Amino acid sequence: MKSYIPLFLGSLLAFAPAYADEKHWITGTLDNDLFVGNDSGYTNGLYLSYFKAHSADQSPLQPDIFVKPLLWMLPDTKPTATVNVYSYGQTMATPSDITIEEPPLDEVPYSAALMLTNTFVEVHGSRADSVRTAFGFVGPIAGGETAQKVVHKIIGSPEPKGWHTQLGNEFIFQFSRGSIWRNWSSSNDHMDILTFAEGSLGTLESSVIGGAYFRYGRNLAPSFMIPLLNRSRATNPGSIANGWNIFAGLDAGYTFNLIYLDGNTFKNSRSIDYKHEQLGYTFGFAYSWSHMGISFAVSDLSVLTNERTKDSMKNMTQFGTLTLAFQL
Repeated sequence: MKSYIPLFLGSLLAFAPAYADEKHWITGTLDNDLFVGNDSGYTNGLYLSYFKAHSADQSPLQPDIFVKPLLWMLPDTKPTATVNVYSYGQTMATPSDITIEEPPLDEVPYSAALMLTNTFVEVHGSRADSVRTAFGFVGPIAGGETAQKVVHKIIGSPEPKGWHTQLGNEFIFQFSRGSIWRNWSSSNDHMDILTFAEGSLGTLESSVIGGAYFRYGRNLAPSFMIPLLNRSRATNPGSIANGWNIFAGLDAGYTFNLIYLDGNTFKNSRSIDYKHEQLGYTFGFAYSWSHMGISFAVSDLSVLTNERTKDSMKNMTQFGTLTLAFQL
C-alpha cells in the first residue's frame, strides 16, 4: 500500500560504487497520481536523498547509529560493496474528492508525514541485503495542508477543503529488512530476472512483501540492487554508468497496519477499511549518463482493492514516479 505514497524527493543511481571508487550522489523522487491521469491534485510524495558508497577494494562503510540495532540480521560475511543512504521527505494522502469539507468516513483520511530514513545496504555478489530505520511525525506538524494548497494554487487545481479532518500529530517509526537476488542473467548481460523480499515493523507500516523484476537493457549487473530502495521511496529501479533498461515487476504481500489508512496509533482519528492483501505491478524505464540519470515508473497496487473503496484508494495505489540523480 502506501509506503508507496510519499511526497518528497528520493534517489536513484547510488549503486554505481559497487564497481567503482567512492561515489556520492544526491537524488530526488516525485510520486504523483497526476502522472497517471488522476486529477485529484498534488498528492503522494517527494523525497531528497544522499548516497555514499564504497567498493570491495576500500574499507567498508560503517553503518550509522540509526541502523546499528538491526545489523544482526545481515550476513556475517565481507561485502563486495556497501552503501549508506539518507532520505528526507514528506508523504501526503487525501480523499478522492478534495473539494468536500467533510469527506465521507469511508474515504482515505487526509494525512501528511515528514520522515527521515537511513538505509544501509551490503552487496554480496549476486545478492544484496538492506536494513532501514525510518522515523518522523504525522499530522499538522508535517505541513501537508500548506504544501498542497500552495502547489494547487500554482498549478490551478482545486483548493483542498478537508484538511481540518486530518490525522493528529504523532511520532511514527519503522524498521525494515530486505534482500534482493539476481537469479538469472543472459550471457551478454542484456536481460536479467531479480527477486526480492522485505519485512517491516512499526507504527508507520508493518508488512511483508515479495516480488520479481524483469529487465532488458545495457550494463545491468551494477544496478541490480537498486530496487531494494523502492519501499523507502528513495528511488525507482534504475540504471548506472552509461547504462539503460526497461523493466516490469510484480509484487504480492500483506499489510498488517498502515498509518495512512488505519489512522493514528495512540489517539482517535479517521480510518478506512481496506484489503490487507496486496497485489500490484510496476513498469518503466531508466537511463544514465556518467554523472546523472533519470528513471520513470508507473505503479498500480490496487489489484486486490475493495470495490467499495476503489475510487477513494486510487490516488494511493495508482501513481507515477519520476527520479533524477546527480553525482557530486
